Amino acid sequence: MATEEAAGSVNMTDYIQHHLHHLQWSIGDGVFMKINIDTLFFTLVTGLLFLFLFLRVARKATAGVPGKLQCAIEMVVLFVDQMVKETFHGKSKIIAPLSITIFCLVFLMNFMDMIPVDLLPWLWKTGYVAAGHDAEHAFLRVVPTADFNTTLGMALTVFLLIQYVGLKHKGVGGFFGEWFTAPFGKYAFPANLLLRVIEECVRPVSLSLRLFGNMYAGELIFILIAVMTLGAGLAHVSTYLLGVGQFIAGFAWTAFHILIITLQAFIFMTLTIVYLSMAAEHH
Repeated sequence: MATEEAAGSVNMTDYIQHHLHHLQWSIGDGVFMKINIDTLFFTLVTGLLFLFLFLRVARKATAGVPGKLQCAIEMVVLFVDQMVKETFHGKSKIIAPLSITIFCLVFLMNFMDMIPVDLLPWLWKTGYVAAGHDAEHAFLRVVPTADFNTTLGMALTVFLLIQYVGLKHKGVGGFFGEWFTAPFGKYAFPANLLLRVIEECVRPVSLSLRLFGNMYAGELIFILIAVMTLGAGLAHVSTYLLGVGQFIAGFAWTAFHILIITLQAFIFMTLTIVYLSMAAEHH
């Protein structure tokens, strides 16, 4: 009995570790010399899907009764545009398109977590084995935002945009002058500079960690739900009881997770607008 439990524990551990391992390409020695191919692939897929949907709706838009897809996209566009008008007090033509892109792209990347946790990895494993490779190395993760590299990259892009908007609205002198004069005045410039450096560093870190942490946790919970019937045999009554529990847990978490993936996309977009608005305002 102890041996069976130990074997089950190992299988469970292997299953979880396998699901949390990226399909990687090594370009050199060391941890930082690896490229997560699956993250890049699914980021590209969701980006192309976003472009396809919006271009398709834009080309077929009608002034009459809109279709369901056009209506949904128009609601998103109008909602984001109104939020930008209320939040961003500077003058820039890129803020609204940027905000719409961030919300939709992050939402689509998050939505990849709604795909059954074993479906795409199983398809990839089948093709990988058919090509003559070892099944143990058929790794695949499908949620780009559950990869810290993705969220950090987006957060650093927003950080660079913040500096660009600040320089554009205030000029070089006004922008860097605030580093030494706000909020305590020019005579407290060491404290002002320290606070500004901390503030600028915290923004990309908080943006990236918030999105990554929520999506990683969501992905992990789906994996743990799948583990409930891992290796279960049809001859045992407990299998059917666990199957019912797995279905209920999976349904409940899926319904709740839809709110999470939407909320995280909204938060990332909203904070981006707020940060850009703060960068455009004179202090």
